[in-house]
Amino acid sequence: MTDSLTRPERTRPELSRPEALDAQGATGDDVLEVHSPATGDLVGAYAVDDDDSVRAAVARAREDAAWWGGLGFEGRKEILDQWRGVIARRAGQLADVVHRETGKPHSDAMLEVALTVDHLAWAAKHAPKVLGSRKVSSGPLMANQAATLEYLPLGVIGVIGPWNYPVFTPMGSIGYALAAGNAVVFKPSELTPGVGVWLADALREVVPQRHLLQVVVGRGETGAALCGSAIDKLAFTGSTATGKKVMAACAQNLTPVLIEAGGKDPLLVDEDADVAAAADATVWGAFSNAGQTCIGVERVYVHEKVYADFVGEVTRLAGDVRAGSGDGVKYGPMTMPSQVDVIKGQVEDAVAKGATVTFGDVADLGQHRTVQPIVLTDVPADSTAITEETFGPTVAVTRVRDMDEAVELANATAYGLGSTVFSKARGPELARRLRSGMTAVNGVITFAAIPSLPFGGVGDSGFGRIHGEDGLKEFTYAKAVARQRFKPPLALTTFARTAKTDTTLATIVNALHGGASQLPKLPKRPKGA
Repeated sequence: MTDSLTRPERTRPELSRPEALDAQGATGDDVLEVHSPATGDLVGAYAVDDDDSVRAAVARAREDAAWWGGLGFEGRKEILDQWRGVIARRAGQLADVVHRETGKPHSDAMLEVALTVDHLAWAAKHAPKVLGSRKVSSGPLMANQAATLEYLPLGVIGVIGPWNYPVFTPMGSIGYALAAGNAVVFKPSELTPGVGVWLADALREVVPQRHLLQVVVGRGETGAALCGSAIDKLAFTGSTATGKKVMAACAQNLTPVLIEAGGKDPLLVDEDADVAAAADATVWGAFSNAGQTCIGVERVYVHEKVYADFVGEVTRLAGDVRAGSGDGVKYGPMTMPSQVDVIKGQVEDAVAKGATVTFGDVADLGQHRTVQPIVLTDVPADSTAITEETFGPTVAVTRVRDMDEAVELANATAYGLGSTVFSKARGPELARRLRSGMTAVNGVITFAAIPSLPFGGVGDSGFGRIHGEDGLKEFTYAKAVARQRFKPPLALTTFARTAKTDTTLATIVNALHGGASQLPKLPKRPKGA
């Protein structure tokens, strides 16, 4: 146990065991206590950062951002590789913090850490090629110019992270922003501050005198302070409703934002699909992490020819999934207690409108913080189980006559984050027709594990991208430079331009582009048309 309440930006002991910090007289809004969703035990207490401490953190980041950017790609890669090594060597320790704060099984927490390390390696390795200076064509009119393009760091990036994947999701912004040359101020969820503190402390071991990654702890007020501070961009992950508030707050300073909001992700099963594989993907995509996954499977549209077999297999597999705490469980309790009421309300609404519960104890809903799997069929399209994000271990399965109907129903939502298609012959075609930022074909959530693929959505699921080349560029600005190599044959940008120059220019433009303006001959109209 420690005997003082420390702020997260200071060096802290490693969080290798639960700790309760003496608040030294601080109470109420001054202290953030974190309790295990599984046991209710206190696992940490943190001083809440107010407006002044947030501004101070941003100011420190600003000072060290110049140093960090000046290291260049190779210098930054060396430090990020060392940080990656610290995380990898202590992956079990970090996973334990995730387990205690979220309640998810230790094995799921380890998977999250492993994917994070892989993404961090990709970002550090590929940043020079993606962002570094390169020559681009000047074009025939400006042949006397040498044109170059590069992507420069913005400066200080604010990150507001979620609690459901408290390592993997925010590191999709933090790691890529750092690789691009920025300093970061990170506000983790109030449910998982210890994870953020652990990550910042691990980086500080590598660069103890620099404030490259700082953590500010608190609730909504702390997040609002970060939005209103002198950051150069904010990356937010959370609900659509909160995302709109974040945008409004950042708009006061014209601070650009990256929004990764909610989803209502569909899974399509075609008549030629591997039904067993599709069912297995559905069960894992819907129930893993207690369904608390923005890209988890919530709606399934199944071709009528394989519908009965699919529902039977999903129901059978759901029976093998046990939730709770301890050995042998597949997922833990709901991290956020209020989510239980959301799940209960959606299931009751669906049943009242005619849905069938093929698996699950609806009567037990709301009695415990742990929610066992629930499979619904024949769910009306206007049910909240279809129209609103659930963020819980439920799945709604709908029979369709063909994949055209499946695509239409899948796209009938304001969300557009992830999606899944199971089809032997038409996978890529159907994937392209789905209005979502990402699609997995004959797999589930696979796109998130591939560092080179961008991650993000459209519509109410947000905008902007983390991961991949797009994720690196997201935290930079494009810098274009035109350098004169020799005097231009035609002096165009001068008041000394002559009529002869204008005539020559017109001749050149017509020669280069005039042919494109000729309209193609239209076919003759048929007689009687």
